[in-house]
Amino acid sequence: MTLAQAKKVETQGGPGTRLARLRLSLSELRADALLVSHLPNVRYLCGFSGSAGLLLVEESKATLFTDTRYTFQARQEVVEAEVSIAKKGILRASGELLRSRRHDRVGYSLSHTTVAEKQALEMGAGKRIRWVADENVVEKLRAVKDAGELAAMREAAVLISNVFQSIISLINPGVSELEIAREIEYRIKGGGGSGASFETIVASGPRSAWAHARPTAKRFSKSELVVLDQGAIIRGYCSDMTRTVHVGRASAKIKRFYHAVLEAQQAAKQAVRPGARAADVDKAARASLSTIPLDRHFTHSTGHGLGLEVHEMPRLGKGEQTALLEGMVVTVEPGIYLEGVGGIRIEDDVVVTAKGYDDLTTAPRDFLEL
Repeated sequence: MTLAQAKKVETQGGPGTRLARLRLSLSELRADALLVSHLPNVRYLCGFSGSAGLLLVEESKATLFTDTRYTFQARQEVVEAEVSIAKKGILRASGELLRSRRHDRVGYSLSHTTVAEKQALEMGAGKRIRWVADENVVEKLRAVKDAGELAAMREAAVLISNVFQSIISLINPGVSELEIAREIEYRIKGGGGSGASFETIVASGPRSAWAHARPTAKRFSKSELVVLDQGAIIRGYCSDMTRTVHVGRASAKIKRFYHAVLEAQQAAKQAVRPGARAADVDKAARASLSTIPLDRHFTHSTGHGLGLEVHEMPRLGKGEQTALLEGMVVTVEPGIYLEGVGGIRIEDDVVVTAKGYDDLTTAPRDFLEL
């Protein structure tokens, strides 16, 4: 076993732990095997980080199908699975193996398989196989992080917190949104990250009321809000943090709005604990904002799961009945968006602990007038 493979096994908490947990779900699906196509799920289960791969999980073995570009990479990364280099396409190769196994029911990801891909699998595997939706079984496993995952996520959260604190002094009148976004992403890699978790958001003035605004050549002016939403990747795991600052002196109204959002975030965090429903966290944030009242300007969910992807299970929103479990990592990010004025969002990454929650992101939340 290579050093990279040994590290991957340590991250998983022991050889085959994740695959063993997944195999327990096969009986619930009443499936003989599961074909995993979503690449973050493939990476989670066997360590492969390439851009082309299918993982077939059976009762006693697992097989990764990839192409000739990844011969050496797969040999280095893959743990607890055989590697099959498919020279005529991974869909065809996986289908032919399924045909030879003579499985009756095979699970597959309905949400990550196109119609064309499904047809190619059916042609290779034959008409006898009954395909069943996998009900997001891998995503549910991924929602609870192990010690190795939490270590990577804590590093990613600290990195993006440090990057934000290092660029605050650069936010001045005349500097553009694009310049700050570029600097954030440059410093992520300079600090040891493999890249940004998503396209960095830097939005100023009235544009900061756009919840997912992309940075532009617009230059900061005196007396306006700036929303910065940024994240870093460490060993494949994401962080996601938002801070809102003000260029110049802010009005009493803006300060009052900022502190209302901060109080809503704290109320939501206090609702994070094992057994709490995802909707309870969202409800706590909205109830806090309703006292102003500002809740009608809060136009998105309070948060989402975080991990190998920047948006994972669970979603912290209205009606979401998923119970929080120890080891889940979620964002808590209430915000308000006022047309013609701007937006205010404060976001942290938190891990659910036995007693409640622990902040992973460390940047101060004080209102900054720059």
